[in-house]
Amino acid sequence: MSISAKPTASSTSDTTASAHDRVYRALRARIMYGDIAPGEALTLRGIGREYGVSMTPARESLRRLVAEGALSLSSSGRVTTPELSNERIEELAALRALLEVELSSRALPRAHMALIDRLHSINVTIAEMVSKRDAVGYIRSNLEFHRTLYLRAQAPAMLAMAETVWLQLGPTMRALYGRLRRTDPPQNHRLIIAALKAGDEPGLRLAVRSDVTQGLRLLVV
Repeated sequence: MSISAKPTASSTSDTTASAHDRVYRALRARIMYGDIAPGEALTLRGIGREYGVSMTPARESLRRLVAEGALSLSSSGRVTTPELSNERIEELAALRALLEVELSSRALPRAHMALIDRLHSINVTIAEMVSKRDAVGYIRSNLEFHRTLYLRAQAPAMLAMAETVWLQLGPTMRALYGRLRRTDPPQNHRLIIAALKAGDEPGLRLAVRSDVTQGLRLLVV
């Protein structure tokens, strides 16, 4: 006769933690890649239904994303993706310029041809997303381009800070994409690749700074 074991408190806790991490990562990716528009509300019930989880992991996921600045919590308890002020956009653009220029500079000595080929490949994907008018695909592949380069910097704390900035800007980047109406991949990506090939640090720093700030300036009126 078989005896089925009852779930222990520890196993229940592990299951809840696993569900929380799964929902957190899924929501984080959606926000970072602009899949959720600025000012859109998120509810515990809606998240629970979408991801098949109870209120506890849904609540913990939202709490964690609020702490990262990816979501806003009103005094009434309403949770939404942020609608950034001009001042906030300028602040985050300045942070991108500081962090990402430094990351690219640190990555340059380790920029082998395999990395350059990979960046070329990602740029092809970006062009495909542009032609399809796929905003989320564009933002995802654009950030992949930058992350692939910055991983070579071997500066994980700095990269984590940059990703937090990307997370806070995600919905706003979706709005920017709509305003730009792109028909070609970012010109600065080609300049970044050219600078990497030439070992041109000043050129690389300028191209990265231009790439991460020029578009955001269009949102500041």
